[in-house]
Order: sequence, then C-alpha cells, then structure tokens
Amino acid sequence: MKFVADFHLHSKYSRATSRDMDLENLDKWAKIKGIKVLGTGDFTHPEWLRNLKEKLTPTENGLFRLKSTKSGNTEETRFILTTEISCIYSKKGKVRKIHTIIFAPSFEIVDKINTHLGWIGNLAADGRPILGLDAKELAKIVLNISQNCLVVPAHLYTPWFSLFGSRSGFDSIEECFEDYSKYIFAGETGLSSDPPMSWRNSTLDKITLISNSDAHSPSKIGREANVFDTEISYPAIIGAIKEKDPQKFLYTIEFYPEEGKYHYDGHRLCGISLSPQESKKYNNICPNCGRPLTIGVLNRIEQLADRPNGFKPENTIPFKSLIPLEEIIADAVGQGVGTVTVEKEYKNLIEKFGNEFNVLIDVPRQELEAVTLPEIAEGITRVREGKVFIEPGYDGVYGKIRIFSKGEQKIPSHQGTLF
Repeated sequence: MKFVADFHLHSKYSRATSRDMDLENLDKWAKIKGIKVLGTGDFTHPEWLRNLKEKLTPTENGLFRLKSTKSGNTEETRFILTTEISCIYSKKGKVRKIHTIIFAPSFEIVDKINTHLGWIGNLAADGRPILGLDAKELAKIVLNISQNCLVVPAHLYTPWFSLFGSRSGFDSIEECFEDYSKYIFAGETGLSSDPPMSWRNSTLDKITLISNSDAHSPSKIGREANVFDTEISYPAIIGAIKEKDPQKFLYTIEFYPEEGKYHYDGHRLCGISLSPQESKKYNNICPNCGRPLTIGVLNRIEQLADRPNGFKPENTIPFKSLIPLEEIIADAVGQGVGTVTVEKEYKNLIEKFGNEFNVLIDVPRQELEAVTLPEIAEGITRVREGKVFIEPGYDGVYGKIRIFSKGEQKIPSHQGTLF
C-alpha cells in the first residue's frame, strides 16, 4: 500500500510548540495533509507518554491508532513511537550538540529506554530532553535495549544541533558514533538541505536519507515527509528504510532547501545573508559587526563534499520538492497565509480533492482549473516543475519563496507568461 509518513514532530510538552500539539489535532491534520503514518514525538516526556498510553491502542504490528476512532478503519491515522533527544557533551576538546531521533516498536521498549535515560537527566523538563550524554552512548543504550529500534541523526547539517553542524558537529558519522556507526542506517536531511546536497558526500551513500517536518504546530506536519509502498507496520517501514529499496521507499517530499532557515551563511542581528563564496571573501566574519558568521548548510556541504554539484550516485531514493499549499495560494492571490481568502480556498481544495498531498502532487491541472482560480492552478503547476524564485534563509531566518515574479500578472503559463 502506498502511503505518506512523517516521523519527526513535537508534542505540546516541547519548548516553543503550539498547545494544539495533541493527539486529536495531530490525527485531524494528518487527514487534511494526507499523512497515513505519523510519529508521536516526545515519548520520553512522562506526561505525553501517559497521554499516548491512555489514548492509543495497538493496530498493525508496532503501530497505533486513537481509541476514539473507528476500530479497523483503514483510513484512520496510524502512530509510530518516536522521540528526539538533544545530547550536549564534550568530545575531543569541543562541545558537541547532537539531536537524534529514536524509533521504538512498543511501549514496553519505550519504558525501558525512559528508565535508563531518566538516570542520566530530567525527562520531564522538556519534550525534547537535553542529556549530558555522548550520541554514541545514546545509540548504545537504545540498541542494547532493542535491536528493533532505529537511531537517526536529526537534521544533519543544522549549524547548532546536528551531526554535521558547523558550530558543534563532526565531519563524519564514524567520528560521532564510532563502533556504533554500523547501526546508523538513516539520516534526516532537515529543512535546509535536500538529497542532492548529501549526494555530494560519498560517505553518506551507505545510509538512507529521510525527511520529516519537525513540526511544532499541527498545520506544519508533512512539510517534509516520506512516501512508502509497503504493508503498514513497524517492521515493514523500518525494513524499507534500512534496505534503501526504491520499490518500497518511493521518494521523499522536500522543502526547497533555500526556504530553510539555515541554508546560507549570515548574521541575523545585522541582516547579513551570504553565499559560501561571499563568506569566504570576508573570512567568515560579519562585514557589519566583525563577529563570526553563522555558517549555514550550503557552506557545510561544500566543506564535506568530495563530489561535484549535480552528482547522483547509484541506488538513491528519489525526491520531490514542494511548497505548502497555503503558501502557493497566498502567493497566487497576493494575500498572506492565514487570511480569510487563503483559508477559504485551502478548505475548498481539500474538500474537493481529499487532502493536501493529492492537490500538490496528483490532481491534473485541468481538474484544478475546474474548481479554483487559474492563478492557483498555475502556481501549483509551477511548483511541480520547480519554477520558483527563492531568497535563501540564513542564521535562523526562513527563506522567502515566490512562485510569481514581482509585478508579474498572474496569467497561466500556457498563455505566454515569461518566467
């Protein structure tokens, strides 16, 4: 069965998250987006875990559904037990800050993981707990409890909190996880990078690249995701990731990486945004205040790459770059996300075609034009074709993305619009 999965998100018990990040809203928005399998996030948090145990019931092997939904209904959202751990520790004379996603097959395994991690740090302090624990030791603890768990380095290149982060990371998986590197089967691209950027690093050929939303509010789930064609069960999903089989793991859904908030180098306080080449001219120093720039994902890719831009290795999982539907509608009608006009048209398209991913990926243009403005149908088509204008994000500032050029009359491209 073909389905969409988003594994990495946070509950309302994580810092800077919406109070609406509860199971009922996640279930509701998964249906709106077209997501079949959704990570629970934050299973290390005692209160959230209590919520999960009270409100979820087992379905297929290792997956769960809301008890309040109709039993056996194949349309219902399935939940998979996941969490993210922040490891902050010193190694080889440098402070390391590594975020790691953990997948677990049962509440019994989760309880064992939480018991062990609870000896190390305060799991109740945050949905994404901060532990003074080497990432390698985290992998050792989790995998010694169950080999069926999956340990995945999160948002691989984010400057401050990732395996390859310019401020606190390493230069290789082996440097971070040492003898446990052979159990690292996947890495998360993160919003500021996409698979072709990682394809330039030959050492990553052995792992599978996955993509997730890292959502902090329900409407953000699915902004990055994974598309599978397997039976819906924990073993089948984990197996498809480990095997890197494009017949089972069909493709990832990606943000345009420039839209991510750490794509370029820069200094947010000074409003300075620079490409890697420009940063080099300034010796990675902000030309405005003289302080070090925050080195972004693209620059870090360049540092680690041993292949030219555009190289595509064999046995890769394909990807599709998309823009959230509300952003497309907003640009097409010249209004902001969240305005009445945009919300109304978003609901119209969801009601007509079932869910957001259907609209963004599958519905033919002719069918879109029959139910919505031609400008919106044109915008969706352009995104599918990669015809967009992007001002890259930097130092925590999201990139700005446009489908229509400034001043362009929004006329369908088959009528002669110039890009």
